[in-house]
Amino acid sequence: MKIENTKAQMRKGVLEFCILSILQHGDAYTSEILSQLKDAKLLVVEGTIYPLLTRLKNAGLLSYRWEESTSGPPRKYYALTETGKLFLKELNTTWSALVEAVDLVTSKKPTEK
Repeated sequence: MKIENTKAQMRKGVLEFCILSILQHGDAYTSEILSQLKDAKLLVVEGTIYPLLTRLKNAGLLSYRWEESTSGPPRKYYALTETGKLFLKELNTTWSALVEAVDLVTSKKPTEK
């Protein structure tokens, strides 16, 4: 088994959560989202993020608007919907419980039988 594949699967598993978390701080266009993910060392390519943003929009978690740009074509800005905010709140709760459980398991010493 290759470690890179496992690491990539772990990153993919939290990508939705990270995108929604970025957007809770305000509307953003795709390049801004990608930049924040890259700054956090979550390497994501445009070919991955566009279908994910579309899926989140189709699920009613995101909305978007077009805005003119002074440095090129209009930009599509994404925003959390009310449903998206509730969904993110649930993800935060689930994430906290998951981190706690994983920390407990991975830091626990074996027990004697």
